[in-house]
Order: sequence, then structure tokens, then C-alpha cells
Amino acid sequence: MERPAEFRLVDAADGPRAVLTGDWTATSIGEAARDLYEAIVEKAAKSLDLTGVGRLDTAGAFAVIRATDGHINPDHISGRPESLRLLQLVGAAAAAKPATRPPPRGFHEMTIRIGKGVFNLGREIFETLVFVGHLLVAVGRTFVYLFTNPKRVRWAPIVSLMERAGLDAIPIVATTAFFIGAVVGLLGANMLRQFGAEVFAVELIGIAVLREFNIIITAVLLAGRSASSFAAELGSMKMNQEIDAMQVLGVDPFEALVFPRFAALLLTIPLLTFVATLAGLFGGLLVTWTALDLGPSFFLQRIVDNVGVTQFWIGLSKAPVMAAVIAGIGCRQGLEVGGDVESLGRRVTAAVVHAIFAIILIDAIFALIYMELDL
Repeated sequence: MERPAEFRLVDAADGPRAVLTGDWTATSIGEAARDLYEAIVEKAAKSLDLTGVGRLDTAGAFAVIRATDGHINPDHISGRPESLRLLQLVGAAAAAKPATRPPPRGFHEMTIRIGKGVFNLGREIFETLVFVGHLLVAVGRTFVYLFTNPKRVRWAPIVSLMERAGLDAIPIVATTAFFIGAVVGLLGANMLRQFGAEVFAVELIGIAVLREFNIIITAVLLAGRSASSFAAELGSMKMNQEIDAMQVLGVDPFEALVFPRFAALLLTIPLLTFVATLAGLFGGLLVTWTALDLGPSFFLQRIVDNVGVTQFWIGLSKAPVMAAVIAGIGCRQGLEVGGDVESLGRRVTAAVVHAIFAIILIDAIFALIYMELDL
């Protein structure tokens, strides 16, 4: 059984002496170290006796050193050899200054930054694969619920998110696509006029809008509008520990939060792509009508005869992939938010940037695939 740490001051030939008794350990030292320091300072003790100390650990040794430092000469401390040895070891460790390493510069700093970048890239790839796997499990589970227990599917958030991400985005998508179609028509008319082939501006507008710009404009706008919204919403829930509370209650966040957003974009992006197609063609039609005096019937007839519906299906085939990427990136960045507002801002920004980069990359990959397929 441990004895409490105690001390007393006795008179000696060279002045007051502090005599320590009991166990000077981390659990029994209590306020004795502070009282010892005050007594040594007030009474000007000249020596210290540790002979009566029962147990002494590093915490007690450090307390003794701190109480006697600058007031008692180490040569005037007496006690058992093991106690004095422990005081010596702890005193040397306490006096040692931490080694400071000079900051890396030049080529060394560059290699460190490259190494950290490669490591962070590998970690991002691994965490992305984990996220995709978890999302696929949630999608498969929900697909099973459609046939076994449809009530477990969260229809209310899906419909609500479809309205927010789809219907509410129609005005901005239609307006942007309209001006893009008009700009393409205006540039095409001015360029082709040099060769006397202004009529081919109709085919240029049709192919550009039906094949590329309808889905690109829709996806980029949703990346800035929906991906950032998803990241902010899930990030705020992560900061407030609401997601942790859901997990404690046995609710899968992927099934309750990620899948509804994934499904909402997957269902609404074809509609938005169709709206962007109509708006882009309408913008091009107005330009060709006013600048080239080509009537609407002529414009639409050339679109049907020379462009065809294949171009529209090629553009629409990219929609599900774009929806999955935008929803996945937005939700993943939201789930990676830490506990501070700065982390939330970084993740929201990263969601938009990564989504736009992924959209451009995926569109390029689709272009190469359709080129190889001669479509």
C-alpha cells in the first residue's frame, strides 16, 4: 500500500535540510511537490535527504528536481544510490533540448512535396474505391427493396431532391444552353460565309448541341449547383455529428443520404439534357433565321435529314455517367468534412473542381470511344 509523500525541515550544520518520507510517485505525490518548493524557497534549505523515501518514480523524481532546481546544489542531495541515479537520469532528460531539424530546401523540399502528393493521390484513390463499393452495396440493397419491400425505399427525399436538383435547375440550364446555341450559330455563320456555305451552319448547330453542348452544359451547371449543395449539406451534418448519430441508431448514411441524391440526379439529368437540347436548338434557330434568313421549317428539316436522332442519343448516353460522377463526388467530399468550417469550405470547393474536371475527362473518353465506333 502506498504511503503519501511527505517532508519536513530539520536543522543541520550547513542550514535547513529537507527530509523526504513516504512514496514519491505519480499517484501519491499530491500537493507535496508544490509545498516542498515553497518550503525550500521560504526557509532557504541547503540540502535534501531522500533516504526515507520508499518508492520513487520518474514523476516524483521530476517533481523533486523542479522543486530544488536553482536552490539546492545537486551535491547536497543524499539518498540511496538507486534514487540518486534516477534523479540524475530524469534531470538529464529534462535538461535536454529537443533537436531542431532545419526545414528542407531546394531539391530535398521538392522530393518531399512530390512524395506527399503521390501518397495523397494513392489514399484518394483507395478512399474513392471504398466509397464506390459502399455506394454499390446501397444501390443493390435498394434495388432488392423495390421487389421485396418497396416501403423501405426513401421515396420522399428522392422526389424532393429531384425537384431541387432537376426542376429548379431548368431555367438556368435552358438559358445557358440557349445562348450557347446562339453563339455556335453566330460563329458558324460568320466562318462559313467566307466559303459561301452558310447553310451548313444548321448542321454545325445540330451536331454541336445534340452531341456535346447539351450534356456538357447541363453537367457543368449541376456540378456547380448540385455537387456543391450535396457537399455542403452532408458536410454540415458531419460537423454536427448527425451522421455519427445515424450510425449509432443503425441507419446506413449511404442508404439514407447518398443514394437519394444519386437517384435524384440519375433520374433528372436526362430531362435537363432534353431541355438543354431544345433551348440550344432554339438559340441556333433564331440566329440562322435572323442572320441567314433561313426559316424555322428549313432549319428543322435539315436537322432531321442531315443530323438525325443518332447524335441526340449519343449525347444522352453520357447523362447517366455524368449524374453518377457528380452525385458521387459531391457526396464523397461532404462525408470527408472534418470538424471545422475551413474543412467544409475546402471540401465544397473540391467537389465543384473535381466534378468539372471529371466531366471534361469523361466527355473526352466518350469522344474517343465513339470515334473508334465510327459514330
